[in-house]
Amino acid sequence: MAAMDVPVDLTALAAWMDGQGLGSGPIERPGLLGGGTQNILLSFERAGRTYVLRRPPEHKRDNSDETMRREAKVLAALAGGPVPHPEVIAACPTTEEIGAAFYLTELVDGFNPTTGLPPLHAGDPAVRHRMGLAMVEAIAALGGLDHEALGLTALGKPEGYLERQVGRWRSQLESYSAMEGYPGPDIPGVEAVAAWLDAHRPADYRPGIIHGDFHLANVLFRHDGPELAAVVDWELTTIGDPLIDLGWLLATWPDPDAPGPPAQVAEDGFPTPAELVEHYGRRSDRDLAPVDWFAVLACYKLGIILEGTHARAFAGRAPQATGDLLHAMTVGLFERALARIG
Repeated sequence: MAAMDVPVDLTALAAWMDGQGLGSGPIERPGLLGGGTQNILLSFERAGRTYVLRRPPEHKRDNSDETMRREAKVLAALAGGPVPHPEVIAACPTTEEIGAAFYLTELVDGFNPTTGLPPLHAGDPAVRHRMGLAMVEAIAALGGLDHEALGLTALGKPEGYLERQVGRWRSQLESYSAMEGYPGPDIPGVEAVAAWLDAHRPADYRPGIIHGDFHLANVLFRHDGPELAAVVDWELTTIGDPLIDLGWLLATWPDPDAPGPPAQVAEDGFPTPAELVEHYGRRSDRDLAPVDWFAVLACYKLGIILEGTHARAFAGRAPQATGDLLHAMTVGLFERALARIG
């Protein structure tokens, strides 16, 4: 990749790395990594070591730099713990160096299952079954960590967390009306789902760390077996109810018996949603009685997030085909939510 094609000032990056004692000499073999994220992932080598740089997109949102700072802080706090994640090498919280906050991690040796399964995983249903259980173990372990002991108390506002959810995302959906040309949300069931969530909200919860966007597209698996290599894309991480992550997994899980968006992975053999919940219960002492509420909330929240791209497409800020695809996924998520609430 030519230097002019890299969305990072490599000269400025090298100067910053000099100050951090991270090698010397030129930055070599820069290349963009995929993964479906709007953030920029750039791999490169320097002095024989491989790095991955993560920074916001070129057209940043208002909170993009703060998101990078939060991600780096959480990943650094997880070091040495039970949750597999990209290991942070160094972080730059300021924007003067390359125009955005960023951080550097080690390169994770793993694959994402939504881009295709290697022969080992594609050829053995038992391996795929274990893949699903490994994902559950990661979020159970994350939710069991003491966020205060890890120095993450200021990461979120746990008081009233569940009470804020429906109103927060209803306001987000309403804000899309400001997009030029957007006709408004055509999402069957959106009000019924919101009303059900308000009426059935759990009375209390125990705060913990949540990933916030936990599904098959945001994990990497080891090439040599079914275990996780890393949980990635931590941009929605906060302090809240860790059952959010279990609900998110259920809302997006391949389930041939449920309506909703098409499965991210077509192969069979993965655990059923009931098996995921049962396995979580073996790894956590949290009350799983309200798990349906969290799965419905995940459908509601994720559907509204995806609808944002649909709205931006009307305003010419996103490809129309992408907006239409994500709107269809939103409708599918609300179908799945309505099926759960009966």
